Amino acid sequence: MIKRSASLEAIRAALARSRIVTLIGPRQCGKTTLAREFLAEDSANYFDLEDPASLARLAEPMTALGSLKGLVVIDEVQRRPDLFPVLRVLADRKGFAGRFLILGSASGDLLRQSSETLAGRMETLTLRGFSLGELGNPAPEKHWLRGGFPLSYLAASDADSLAWRKNFIQTLLERDLPQWGVRAPAVALWRFWSMLAHYHGQTWNAAEPARALGVSESTTRRYLDVLTDAFMVRQLQPWHANVRKRQVKAPKIYIRDSGLLHQLLGIRNDRELQTHPKIGASWEGYVVEEVLAAARPDEAYFWATHQGAEIDLVLRKDGRLFGVECKRTDAPRLTPSMRIALEDLQLERIAVVYPGSKRFSLASSVEAVPLHDVWRSGLFAEVAA
Repeated sequence: MIKRSASLEAIRAALARSRIVTLIGPRQCGKTTLAREFLAEDSANYFDLEDPASLARLAEPMTALGSLKGLVVIDEVQRRPDLFPVLRVLADRKGFAGRFLILGSASGDLLRQSSETLAGRMETLTLRGFSLGELGNPAPEKHWLRGGFPLSYLAASDADSLAWRKNFIQTLLERDLPQWGVRAPAVALWRFWSMLAHYHGQTWNAAEPARALGVSESTTRRYLDVLTDAFMVRQLQPWHANVRKRQVKAPKIYIRDSGLLHQLLGIRNDRELQTHPKIGASWEGYVVEEVLAAARPDEAYFWATHQGAEIDLVLRKDGRLFGVECKRTDAPRLTPSMRIALEDLQLERIAVVYPGSKRFSLASSVEAVPLHDVWRSGLFAEVAA
């Protein structure tokens, strides 16, 4: 059993502040397991909206929820968006003695509906699969290969993990997305998602996948947004600096879970990963997700110019700008792009995250940081101190 202490504490703190807390994240990432740390599944205050019995109990939601006290958990809330107005009424009712923890597996429509209905009454937390920090900073090879989904990472073998991820993708496309109201053929979405795996780490260009799939560019953008809303894809937006250079304006695309990326690329084990042509892009995406989870920046971007200068991450935190480069090399070096980014973006520091074991300076304000140090000491340990 992996204890997710930081996530549990974040939920406790949010429930102490807010009458309604929404925990969102991809399916099978551990939301329900965390919720059961607060409330037993057989409690009268626990509603699983994939359970017909819970759905029947909520046939008259105001009556069912209005008399409850203490914490109320509603799982898979995206299946019943009509509950949000009911939650708003109950949250505003002076005599209501409950608090709500609602769990959702889709971000786009769920957040739009809840933010409109529950504005000022709700706090939102996002959960992903296991991070290296939650696993105790082990050697990252297994985590990188299998990804962070609990049942994929904890599988008895690489073959079992691969089978779980294959079934996860199939279930998401054939069952979950249609239940959430997505009207797109599962086969078309699978082909598009597989194509995105080969664009992993590159800037988005709707024209190329549209031609390959024989659909319009607007259709590929819709497919991209569907997978983004399901937490399968990250669209990393570009940072625009006030410099006299042509800057890239399209987002960068990443498959958020490295295990799903490898499944889509046909990578079955570590040996195949080490020899695959996308290994560099896979490492970059893996580090990006770990850095964002560990650093918890206020905003995150990438930066690139048409002249070739770029930096993988630009992080804004507490009003300051930092840069992060992801390098899969034993001995990272200072590059012209790093110098340009420091000067043009006025970055305070750049951390070059690499798979080694020693932390060392590359130049003034540029430091090589081992991946395990991202969680142990922090990206910018000297600045934080």
